[in-house]
Amino acid sequence: MRKALIALMALAMTAGACQQNGKSSEDNNSDSTGASKVAKIEAPVPAFSADSAYAFTDKQVSFGPRIPNTPAQEKCADWIIGKLKQWADTVYIQRTTVIGPKGEKLPCINIVGSFNPANKQRVLLLTHWDTRPYADEDAFDKKKKLDGADDGASGVGVLLETARQFHAQKPEAGVDLLFVDVEDYGIPSDENSFCLGTQYWAKNPHVPGYKANYGILLDMVGGRNSTFYMEGSSKQYAMGPMKLFWDAANKIGYSDFFRYEDYGSYITDDHIPVNTIAKIPTFDIIAWQQTGQFPAHWHTTNDNMSVIDKRTLQAVGQTILQVIYTQPFSY
Repeated sequence: MRKALIALMALAMTAGACQQNGKSSEDNNSDSTGASKVAKIEAPVPAFSADSAYAFTDKQVSFGPRIPNTPAQEKCADWIIGKLKQWADTVYIQRTTVIGPKGEKLPCINIVGSFNPANKQRVLLLTHWDTRPYADEDAFDKKKKLDGADDGASGVGVLLETARQFHAQKPEAGVDLLFVDVEDYGIPSDENSFCLGTQYWAKNPHVPGYKANYGILLDMVGGRNSTFYMEGSSKQYAMGPMKLFWDAANKIGYSDFFRYEDYGSYITDDHIPVNTIAKIPTFDIIAWQQTGQFPAHWHTTNDNMSVIDKRTLQAVGQTILQVIYTQPFSY
């Protein structure tokens, strides 16, 4: 099930995660290209604007639900592309057709904004920008459409503000911002019916042979009173970069958002095909509760701008900038 929380009861999987992350210091000093990593970059960190990220989130909602085969899909894609063309060094657009869980042909638009494209030391930042076609977790009307303000739009809002900051002050690291489509069209009985845009990109990257040192997935990163815990598959594939991020967030004052408690859960999300198909270690920043449940607005009509909180956007966005500008590869 897409975004299903599963208790970590299998000791074998825990052991596998430990082995995956038990790299020597020598391994951590070079990437897959053999190039030496920069442990720490001395550079001023830009101030992330939560007001800007909020406005970008609100703009997406104004298009209506960004569902495949709707005018809102095209309008929002054009808007994201236009923003990236203002700020990124290079913009890539993937237009393809993917097959939905009931055999539907769904137009899919993946968009990539690249900064310092010649730099072999790279970080991949990704989020989905589509909206689930119906509010199947709603208590009253499970067929009604939803705004997807947190589940989709908030991640885009954060990454667009990040792109704006990269344009104003170029980071030394290479960074790619990937906006994937047709993530949330699936059905719970078939996990592979979710993340269709990411599955396509992982098999057909925007640059042949594309590699990044690691990736960071944003999904539901704008809700009020959000908490972010270390997700199970993220630990297995990308514990080093994820701990670097959590440590940076705690260091700059966001310990109430980025928590170290282990609630032992796996989440099926876009980081899975990036890890397993593209082979890029990637961790997931996604809101969930100590109870093992997602926020109450998840996949309901309550996922609108009323749940979006600027401080949550600030915590995620400022930590991204802190990591990228000071210590992107010191893990």
